[in-house]
Amino acid sequence: MRKHTNGFYLPTSFAESAKPVMEEVATTQNGRDITLGYVDGLPLVPSTDPLQKARGADLRIYEQARSDDQVQTALQQRKLALSGKEWTVTAGGTSAKDKSAADFIREQLNTLPFDRLTEKMLSGLFWGYAVAECLWATDGRFIVASDIKVKKQKRFGFAPDGSLRLLTSSAPLGEKLPDRKFWAYSTGGDDDDDLYGLGLAHWLYWPVFFKRNDIKFWLVCLEKFGMPTALGKYPLGASDTEKQRLLEALHAIQSDSGVRIPDSMQIELLSVAQSGTANYIELYNAMNASISKVILGHTGSTDSTAGKLGGDNMASEVRNDLTAADSDLICSSFNHTVVSWLTDWNFNGAKPPRVYRDVKPALDLKNQADRDKVIFDMGYKPTANYITTTYDVEVEAVVVTPTPTPVESPKAVKFAEPVVDSADPSPVTDYTNQLAKNADELIAEWIKIIAAKVASAEDLTTLQDDLLGMYGDLPTDDLTKVMSLAFAAADLAGRFDVLQEIK
Repeated sequence: MRKHTNGFYLPTSFAESAKPVMEEVATTQNGRDITLGYVDGLPLVPSTDPLQKARGADLRIYEQARSDDQVQTALQQRKLALSGKEWTVTAGGTSAKDKSAADFIREQLNTLPFDRLTEKMLSGLFWGYAVAECLWATDGRFIVASDIKVKKQKRFGFAPDGSLRLLTSSAPLGEKLPDRKFWAYSTGGDDDDDLYGLGLAHWLYWPVFFKRNDIKFWLVCLEKFGMPTALGKYPLGASDTEKQRLLEALHAIQSDSGVRIPDSMQIELLSVAQSGTANYIELYNAMNASISKVILGHTGSTDSTAGKLGGDNMASEVRNDLTAADSDLICSSFNHTVVSWLTDWNFNGAKPPRVYRDVKPALDLKNQADRDKVIFDMGYKPTANYITTTYDVEVEAVVVTPTPTPVESPKAVKFAEPVVDSADPSPVTDYTNQLAKNADELIAEWIKIIAAKVASAEDLTTLQDDLLGMYGDLPTDDLTKVMSLAFAAADLAGRFDVLQEIK
């Protein structure tokens, strides 16, 4: 090794530097991850979630957050935003086997409740990871997935080598699972070293905690300041029995319409004045907004009636981004596991198909129609296939029979008015008049051709195309001769003017 001028060590030869290192170097095994310590001696890797570490618990600390009404509403909106999108299967290659594999996977998804399965697997967004067990079967020809069942995250853990483990009463430290049996993914972590991911629950814990305590103290406040306190007075020398009866009468005030007490006793209602400001509803709304921000990416109200994930202004854009990310998470993990396994078992050698959902935002047809009109006004017309595909309507060409425009008789068309000037002594005057007459005859012939084309046109658009196409086919040979004579006449007129000036 030799040391470079910037302090880095370089290999002594190019051949040495050209050899790639195949194995993983920054592995988390064998105590190489100093942030975890030595975990290879442990059957399961502990979670790196700081909240779980601080409370010495597992995912159970997030169960209260999961039962919150705002959390449920926002998560449901996010799940439906993806499961409501159409799914598509495309072949991994162009061979016949590749296409057969795609057809097979498409049949599998039609058999499975794939939308419901997608919603359940999206629970991993909250917990950090999700696990589903594939129930394999055979139909006599292929190995198929008879069902895929999503399991509770708390039942599973990860070994130091990254493999999934099942926690059971007989194996509380984890039971090794068979290969190609469980579809699992983790999400939310900042790196791949965190096998459990980091779910939205980590950020929802405190907003839900503060919201729950806010409601508790809010109810106490309503009870304290919303209803006066009953005060009972008894005379000196009252017996314990009389005091007890007075206390029972005070309790009865809370539920009975009337109470009975001796004349020697008194009951008063005390109204407690509230000091300071205790606006519990502001804290309640602030925590709900925080929950929406964590799950939906913005603080828009989940009660919006616009059919979006929150407020009307930016919700649609955020929804598209989140939905696209969720689609990549679910479909990518599904393709790398279930799709890949079924393809390998049934179509060995075929490229695995790709399952994905169309998450493109809905087309704004009004803006699209305005744009198409601008393009049409520029002289370009859309095809019938484009109209059908874009606007989802059946179209049929409209045949427009144009009303023939009256055309003047060719004799009435004049190329140029004859020159009649008795005071003009030019000898080319008669010649110029003859040129104008000959040109009139040629232009009249053109008018006949154009008029015939107008009369036979099917519609205005076709007529426009035909006129442009026939422009180069109009007879111009005779006109060329006439114009040549016209140029000669102009030259002679010029010479004549010069001779007149000399004289």
